[in-house]
Amino acid sequence: MTDIAEVDTRTRLLDAAADLIAAAPGDDFSLRAVCEAVGVKMPTLYHFFGSKQGLIDAVVERGFDMYLAEKQSHESTGDPIQDIRYGWDAHVTFGLENPGFYTLMYGKIRPGYSPEAQERPSAILRSLTRQAAEQGRLAVPYEQAAAHILVTNIGVTMRQIILAEEDRPLSNAVREGSIAAITGTSPAAESGAPGAVIELAAANPGLLGPAETQLLITWLQRLAR
Repeated sequence: MTDIAEVDTRTRLLDAAADLIAAAPGDDFSLRAVCEAVGVKMPTLYHFFGSKQGLIDAVVERGFDMYLAEKQSHESTGDPIQDIRYGWDAHVTFGLENPGFYTLMYGKIRPGYSPEAQERPSAILRSLTRQAAEQGRLAVPYEQAAAHILVTNIGVTMRQIILAEEDRPLSNAVREGSIAAITGTSPAAESGAPGAVIELAAANPGLLGPAETQLLITWLQRLAR
């Protein structure tokens, strides 16, 4: 049976480490400072976490717990593409509000290593892209679509953290560009751009060969629908 006092000590060490990380996002932190904040000796910290990396992994897991709790507080719209949009915005918001956690969760790179906790939100994203694929709405395999959304979402969030300011227009533009890439559509398509391209292709058959021109027109008509 787990001792309540041990659980409390472990939690307080984790809280202290999280506070130090949040206070100085991206900076290293001292194990001694963590122990001093809790009032324990270094062997106690090693007893619970084994090493500094063990403590960092525990902090990362807490970060993902917080992140998923916020994401799962929003009900699904029933539309996987719209849910990807909401998920994107929630990801950026979490990063901007918790830069210390975020830089540990996604910014600490070790070749060949991915935190186990990182798989949980990735699985949710793959579930959404799989649903979109089943509805015939993806232009790429659902695994590739999920990876595309994730890496661009991380990139735009990291940029805003580095600049220490929110850039919503940039985030929205990259989000819509990423969704357009995985669905084979274009944000401009909704404003009639496919029709203009169809007219251009039909009026200038010399741009492509006859077969290629007809194929382009057929594809763009399907895209417009």
